[in-house]
Amino acid sequence: MPGSIALVGSGEYLPAMADLEKSLIDDALALGKKPTYIQIPTAAGRESQERLDYWRELGKAQAERLGVEQIFLPIYNREGAFNPVFADLINDAALIYLSGGDPHHLAHSLRDTPVWESIVANWKSGSSLAGCSAGAMVLSAHVPNFRMIKREPTPGLSLLPDIRVIPHFNKFFKWIPDSAATVLLHAPDDQIVLGIDELTAAVKRSTKHSWQVHGQAKVHVLKGSPTHAYSDGDEIALPFSGN
Repeated sequence: MPGSIALVGSGEYLPAMADLEKSLIDDALALGKKPTYIQIPTAAGRESQERLDYWRELGKAQAERLGVEQIFLPIYNREGAFNPVFADLINDAALIYLSGGDPHHLAHSLRDTPVWESIVANWKSGSSLAGCSAGAMVLSAHVPNFRMIKREPTPGLSLLPDIRVIPHFNKFFKWIPDSAATVLLHAPDDQIVLGIDELTAAVKRSTKHSWQVHGQAKVHVLKGSPTHAYSDGDEIALPFSGN
């Protein structure tokens, strides 16, 4: 049985998102997974050591709040994603978290690597998987270039090939008309486009058929289903074709 999966607009490891992360961990513990909290900071791999240390400490504090073991995997590039030790450390973790940064670097670094294969295998056997911002974007089939829209999109990891995510929606993109948002994402007619606000997530539980909103703001369905803005606790009927 695939585990729970969360598409997060922003806020990984922050106290405001602790309830969400605890629920994802609890989902996986119920399926026999271990109380470990895997941080995969690859999207931030080109940032400074100071920033990487910041993410590590933020995750450590969150893991302590949740009473689980933090495992920070220093996978900063494609070479790191081929490290079999890192791939093995993911096994049976309750929560695997792809945090934010550069989605193009993240997709390029993880595609067709032992680490990505381990992530998928463990999610399919019940581990919860969360992607925040860049981490949510790469789970689709394509990653758009928001800053250089004439560039071709980067191939994504295609775990959720039918869903495209615009993270930080209420901060950076809410002014964009729905039709323009679909252009930004190069989204074909049969694709679902979600705008996910900061400190907010769309969550598909292992035991549920529908998605649910969790967080302080909203999830906006912009395309592929009746357009609507959903708030905390609301359920969203979206097709689920996780590979």
